[in-house]
Order: sequence, then C-alpha cells, then structure tokens
Amino acid sequence: MFLTSAPGVPQTMADDRQPLVPDDDLPYSPPPPDLNSSLQDGSEDGGGDDATQVNFEIAPGQVHIPSTASSGFSFRKLWAFTGPGWLMSIAYLDPGNIESDLTAGAVAKYKLLWVLMWSTVMGLILQLLAARLGCVTGLHLAQVCRQNYPRGPRLALWIMMEIAIIGSDIQEVVGSAIAMNLLSAGKIPIWAGVILTGADTFTFLFLENYGLRKLEGLFCSLITIMAFSFGYMYCTIRPDQGQILQGMWFPWCQNCNKEAIQQAVGIVGAIIMPHNIYLHSALVLSRDIDRKDKNKIKEANMYNAIESAIALFVSFLINLFVTATFAHAFSDSTKYQNPSLSAAGKWIFEKYGLAMKIIWGIGILAAGQSSTMTGTYAGQFVMEGFLDIHWAKWKRVLLTRSIAMGPTIVVALFAHRDLDMLNNWLNVLMSIQLPFALIPILHFTSSESIMGEFKNSRFTKILVWCLATVIIGVNFYLGFTYVDGVLPIWGYVLVGLAVLIYMMFVFYLAVGLNNWNRLIERIRAWRSGQGVDVISSGIN
Repeated sequence: MFLTSAPGVPQTMADDRQPLVPDDDLPYSPPPPDLNSSLQDGSEDGGGDDATQVNFEIAPGQVHIPSTASSGFSFRKLWAFTGPGWLMSIAYLDPGNIESDLTAGAVAKYKLLWVLMWSTVMGLILQLLAARLGCVTGLHLAQVCRQNYPRGPRLALWIMMEIAIIGSDIQEVVGSAIAMNLLSAGKIPIWAGVILTGADTFTFLFLENYGLRKLEGLFCSLITIMAFSFGYMYCTIRPDQGQILQGMWFPWCQNCNKEAIQQAVGIVGAIIMPHNIYLHSALVLSRDIDRKDKNKIKEANMYNAIESAIALFVSFLINLFVTATFAHAFSDSTKYQNPSLSAAGKWIFEKYGLAMKIIWGIGILAAGQSSTMTGTYAGQFVMEGFLDIHWAKWKRVLLTRSIAMGPTIVVALFAHRDLDMLNNWLNVLMSIQLPFALIPILHFTSSESIMGEFKNSRFTKILVWCLATVIIGVNFYLGFTYVDGVLPIWGYVLVGLAVLIYMMFVFYLAVGLNNWNRLIERIRAWRSGQGVDVISSGIN
C-alpha cells in the first residue's frame, strides 16, 4: 500500500472497516508505485519531464512540487499543481453541454443563466471533494469503492459508471463528427466523422510519451481554442449585457413553458457528470505529495481548490458565451425550430457567412476532441479501480475505447436523423447515474477512518448532502418528464420495476456501509436472542 500515514491521516483505507464479505472480497491494497520509473525529476517549477520515459502513464507522483523558502502562497507551486483541474473542466465543455447551452438560449433566452451558474458552483464543490479524497488517501474514488464495498455493489457501481461513460462518449464523438461535417461542407458524413474521431483519439494519446505536462498543455490549448471561438461569436453578435446580468443573478423563469423548465433541469444533468468525479480524484494523484506531512496535504488541497475554481470559472464563461449568443440570435429564426449543433451551424452560415460557421465548427471540434480523450482516461481509471486490472496501456485503451465506440457507431448509423432527441435521452441516462458518484464521494470524504482530520465538517456534510438531494431530485424530475405519456402500459410496468430496483440500490448507498453493518448486527441479535456486542464480535 503506497498510502503513508500522516498525523490525523489513516495509513490504510480499510483498517477500521468490518467487512461482511468473503475472504476474496477483502480490501484490495495496490502495490507501491515504482518511483524510479514514474516520478519525474522535474524542474523546481513542476514543469519538467523525463525525456527517457517511454511508457508514460498518468500515475501517482509524476510531477514534482517545488519547495519554497516561505510557507505562504507561491505562484510556482500553483503552476506545479495546474493541470488536473483543467482536464476535469473539459467535461463541463463537451458537445452535450454546448448543445444544452444553445438550446437553453434558444428556448428561454437569458432566463436560465442562473441555473448554469449555480450548477457550475455545485459541480465545483463536488469536484473539490473528489480532489481532496485523492490528495489525502493517495487513492482515487474507484479504488476506494473497491476497498470499501462488497463485490456485488462495487460491480454494480462499475457498470453504472461504464454506462455513464458510454452515454457521454456518444455525445462527444457525435459532436466531433458534426463539427467535421460542418467544416467539410457535408463531404464527411456523420458516421465517417465518428470513425475518424475514434481513431484520432489513439493518435492524441501517443502524446503521453512526451510527458504529462505537455499533454496537459494540449488540453489547455483546446480549451483556449473554445474560448476564442465562442468568445469571438459572443463579441460579434453582441447579446444584451443587462439581460445577461439579470439572468445570472435573479433566479426566475417568468412565462416559461414546459420545454424551458425541462431545459433548466437538463442543464444540471449536462453540467455535473458522474464519471468526472472519479476522473478528478485520479488526476490529482499525478502530483508528488508528501503524505507524511499534514501541512503538505493542506497545501495540496488549497492549490487544487484554486486551480479547479479558475478552470471552472473559465468553463462557465465559455458556456455563458454560447447560451447568451443564441439567446440573442437563434430564437429569432423561424426556419430552424429545433436548435441543435448541426442546425446552429447551418443557421450561422446563412446569417453570418462562412467564416463564422468555420469558427463555430472549430469550437465544436475542440470540445469534442478534448472531451473524448478525457472520457478515455475516465474509462481507464474506473475499470482499473473497480476491477483491479493491470494491463498494457494499449490494451486498456483499446478495450475502453471499444466499449464506448461500439454503441457510438451504431447510434451514428441508425439514429443520425434523430440526434437532437438522442442528446436529450442521453442527458437523462447520465443524470440517473449521478447518485452512483455523488453518494460514495460524500460518504467517503465524511469518514474519519478514511480521511482522518481532513473529513468533512458538520457544515460541509449538511451542505453537500443538501446539494446531492437537490441534484438527484432534479434529475429524477428530468427522467419523469421524458417518459411521461410516451410509453404503453406494459412499458410503465417495466419502468416501475426498474425504478424500484434503482431506488433500493440508491437507498443502500445513501444509508452507508457502517449503518448497514449496525442494522445487520441488530437483526442477527434479535433473531438469535444474543446481545448486539456478541454478534458484533462474531462479525469482526
């Protein structure tokens, strides 16, 4: 186990757990990292890479954190920690989010900007919990789930996250394909764009061989392209600044119809991605943190929080550019009644010309390419963490990409005419997966046996559980609105059965393992007539 003990930080994740599972389900302890091969020599600013490294991986301790004379804030250290938060923020800028933004602007104009802003704030809080879990424990969320859940629940969690990754990947790959179709004036069909996107993801992943910092720089460059593309459109079309401020700071939706309300709920589901919480908890492990020193852990938490806040602020501005731009212009169009990525490209070409269409296509392509690559990393971390798979990199990339690309190609071939409806259903699909990331991260970061003195305070617990309740409730409403009145009777019976099983699993996760253990102890004591202490001793 490469997690070292620190004052107030437990040495192992599962020392205090009392598993009610067979021996083969006892907590998994990963081998210590090979610091000679994975730890970068690096320069003092955290920007150096080992040029002789061949099989580069995003693994623990690769970026050195420079030491400084003073204990105060250091821009050199902030620069060393810069990277994971920007990769995480790409999930807030994928084509699914962009389409949600432009639809919100077209349907409700500026009235839903406050939903976008506060959804980003809620996402930031949850991402900080994920980063803190990784910094304190030296493990990412999928590994912690493997250590603390019995086999059945953890396999179910893995399947749910794979479904979320597949749903997100469909949006990302299809979004890239639409961008290629727009930029090629229709010469590259959607299905061909899907195949090209899947292939060039492997090409970009070879950039790992040049070092993690250069790979992070690539992602930041793609975010910069999005910012300039959508920012240029924003400045050219010039939406109403007063209405933008009003829409951001006044939670209202006057005269909104059902479609606008559904879109408001859809923004929450599109912004907060469940697998992105797993991804962020793994990305922060790439920084070399001395976990023997609790002050170093506090420092890492602080710099990760600053970097994540800056990255998500930039992502919010980009989403704001898109929403406000189409709030001003797209809703005036009578020709394209159903706003979408492809329809927006055609409308932009007709009203603003070829140059603006190319800028729009470049922004969408950057969003699709970057989010597809981070989705690949999320799939690798999730699979390795839950299943304890240690394969060669090319095998893992091939497997994780194949799992997502198979359904994506099928969708592109058979559902390309209904991509708008597909995007809505995919938002619902990913929304119902949210509890399987939210609830574990809330439980684990509130556990003293896992986090030590870095566990959530009582105020933080109340805040994050309230946020989780709101998010889960909002997404249940989103799912209900999309199945209401569209299924036959037998369809509702099947949906009702699925919802019952789903709710039981969510309830199991929400109660928490410790409470389940206590409940089982009391039930066994009641059935056997023995005391709870006797039963508890037997379980131990």
